[in-house]
Amino acid sequence: MEEKACKNCRLIVKHTDTCPVCGSKELTDKWGGYIIVLNAEKSAVANKLGFKLNSVYALNIKS
Repeated sequence: MEEKACKNCRLIVKHTDTCPVCGSKELTDKWGGYIIVLNAEKSAVANKLGFKLNSVYALNIKS
């Protein structure tokens, strides 16, 4: 199973059909770029993008 991104919160997930963060079932394999958040509490970039957890997120969800 390939990596998919949640259309709602942009979390990148594997081996599931439901986002573990927001519970959305709207996942897509059409995404581009990613950001790895290591310290969400102190990261200005994560704060600006709205990422609250340390994880891997898609930067762009394609239509």
